Amino acid sequence: MLKRYPSMLTVHLDGTSSAAEALRCLSARGEADFARVEAVVREIIDSVRKGGDAAVRRYAARFEPQGSTRRFDETRPLLLREFDGKGALDRLSGRARDALELSAERIRAFHEHGKEAGFRYTTDGVTLGMRVTPVRRAAVYAPGGKARYPSSVLMAAIPARVAGVPDVIVATPLSGDEHDDPIFAAAHLAGVSAIVDAGGAQAIAALAYGTESIPRVDKIVGPGNIYVACAKRLVFGAVSIDGVAGPSEILILADDASDPRLVAADLISQAEHDEAAYPLLLCTSDLFAYAVDQEIESQLQTLPRAKIARASFAANGHAFVVSGRARMAEVADELAAEHLSLHVTDPEAILPAISRAGAAFLGPLTPEAAGDYLAGPSHVLPTGGAVRFGSPLGIYDFVTRTSLIRYSAEALARHAPAICVLGRLEGLEGHARAVEARTETSGAFMRESQRESQS
Repeated sequence: MLKRYPSMLTVHLDGTSSAAEALRCLSARGEADFARVEAVVREIIDSVRKGGDAAVRRYAARFEPQGSTRRFDETRPLLLREFDGKGALDRLSGRARDALELSAERIRAFHEHGKEAGFRYTTDGVTLGMRVTPVRRAAVYAPGGKARYPSSVLMAAIPARVAGVPDVIVATPLSGDEHDDPIFAAAHLAGVSAIVDAGGAQAIAALAYGTESIPRVDKIVGPGNIYVACAKRLVFGAVSIDGVAGPSEILILADDASDPRLVAADLISQAEHDEAAYPLLLCTSDLFAYAVDQEIESQLQTLPRAKIARASFAANGHAFVVSGRARMAEVADELAAEHLSLHVTDPEAILPAISRAGAAFLGPLTPEAAGDYLAGPSHVLPTGGAVRFGSPLGIYDFVTRTSLIRYSAEALARHAPAICVLGRLEGLEGHARAVEARTETSGAFMRESQRESQS
């Protein structure tokens, strides 16, 4: 059964075909329509690969950020190795400066816990191990245009620096005025090496392939619009990426004991991101869904970005009414949300039943906004159901792993017969001969053969 309240479509998951279809459509929300932009993005990537800096400047001038206070100057440098990060931090208000510094401190402390040292061990003469090495250069894409996100710089660049990446670059279209100070300040706090003054698909292409002034990177992370997401998808292989990000989303689980005011506030906090965001609610009664909808309408009256939030609710806002906690957990797992907010009684009890979530916010006193800015884990999360196979951004995204293998003569003698059998089983005679070339003249191999013949 479907009902349309002023803000959200309420769906009773009662086994009807309409309810099943609504859930199926949301489960497939990650299937972005890249076809409508791919031709343009491919043209931009090809132009940047061939034209380098000149092509980046041409597209940057064409797509100057909305609200920019300057015309694009073709002589201004694209790569800023020297930027006034400390001065920008000092120019911010005391409260803004303190908040950024506290955020940076907490993000750094969290990711320190995720460091991997690698390992080595020896068994029967074979030494095995894993070496963990940071990539040499990583790039963080920070969106411009509708809003500036210094928090995204902190949340993506700090894990890279904790991982040991020596050169971390931020790409963002600058405004050329005081509005850039939060970005410069965040870059300073995060240990960013340089800033690329460009955005969009042209910035992704420049970072993936390099230009005269912009160095090629090993990894590109960070969210962006559909052009940025499509570009990241197309350059994957030439460079590693964290994933293809879609619109922001939140799934709130609430029972009748939850506070509709807080639930509505958390839904709005995601709906105001952009018109394509997904504010989703799972609750246990029609009455509660209606109460939340009424709160949404009330709170939107004074929200500066109400127009964006209303569009998000109209397009993607859903309240699913289910019969109980077990069904609630099943639906939550199927939706596999970027942000999972548990307003239910005893959230710790239901959490083990939900394996798919980018970040889980436990209890009504834990707003999703805390995770966006200050808690510590990165807010760069898989969207569109990609938490089925993806993870939050972390220092593991900025390292490579090398398997280490070392055989002693005795160990190779023991394993040689099995290696040769397996090589020949697959029709790879050269593999077997590469082993035999070492063992046929090895004293250890001869001794091992003698022991086998005597047994």
